Amino acid sequence: MPGILLETLKGTKQEKVPIWLMRQAGRYLPEYRELRAEKGGFLELVYDSEAAAEITVQPIRRFGFDGAILFSDILIVPHAMGQGLAFLAGEGPKLSPTLLEAKLEDFTAAPERFDPIYETVRLTRGMISDEVTMLGFAGSPWTVATYMIAGEGSKDQGPARLLAYRDPARLQAILDAIVDVTIGYLRGQIDAGAEAVQLFDSWAGSLAPGEFERWVIAPNAKIVSAVKQSHPDTPIIGFPKGAGAKLPSYARETGVDAIGMDETLDPDWVHSVLPDGMPVQGNFDPLLLEAGGDAVGARAKLILRAFAERPHVFNLGHGIGQFTPIEHVESLLETIRG
Repeated sequence: MPGILLETLKGTKQEKVPIWLMRQAGRYLPEYRELRAEKGGFLELVYDSEAAAEITVQPIRRFGFDGAILFSDILIVPHAMGQGLAFLAGEGPKLSPTLLEAKLEDFTAAPERFDPIYETVRLTRGMISDEVTMLGFAGSPWTVATYMIAGEGSKDQGPARLLAYRDPARLQAILDAIVDVTIGYLRGQIDAGAEAVQLFDSWAGSLAPGEFERWVIAPNAKIVSAVKQSHPDTPIIGFPKGAGAKLPSYARETGVDAIGMDETLDPDWVHSVLPDGMPVQGNFDPLLLEAGGDAVGARAKLILRAFAERPHVFNLGHGIGQFTPIEHVESLLETIRG
């Protein structure tokens, strides 16, 4: 029997609001830190299917979340496209050579790097009950491209935005290549057992409206259309972080089934501008969860009230912070489950 999360994402409002948290499998959990210390670096964990499946399941065991989100990273896509990838302690991800120094044609594609990710999905699906929804994901093309161009994360995505203005044809070619690889990657995850998938556009908020239409909405729409052709029954969640007033056009024009919201959005406004019956997810500030206190319950209830009339998945506005106390998550769950 499908779980309440999957049913919600398919547009059926549930008596109980399902909950999962972005980055729920990660550094705030002592069991994760223990396994990482034993196994080594982050990328080594991602490519170790048994370890990655165990990490994916850890928060399900501890908290009983309604969804298990694949333990991986959005930068697996450029790695499979042939760009070098390393995660350096205290510095974050580094991609080399950058697309300021090299061309896509210089890379030697390594699609076999997706195989252990698919195996993680298969293993995880076998470790969780049917009531828990298996969630896959990929980075959206604009966000992935910002890393591929700069070689690392940046505060304002300046290198990619400059390229968009100076040489839009080249950026278009980069995005088109990412779109093609991402379509195959998501299809592979679904074939391996993912029941819903999420597109993370973490840097969507750095673009002006015209550029948002071209570099965020258009490529995401291509991915959604292609995945829907092959897997019409698999819900797709779109998460354009920082979209702000551009959120309604993203919801209408990309074809996603559900919308993920960051914490800066007024939930009452979101409810008023999205299509009737469209499932929503997110909005709770991860820093509030880290801070704790009475405000956690009050904010959670505000969000629940705002979306009482539509299918709603409770989640954060972005990933859970590594210093979030376990008891704060438990308190939030008590509020949601009432």
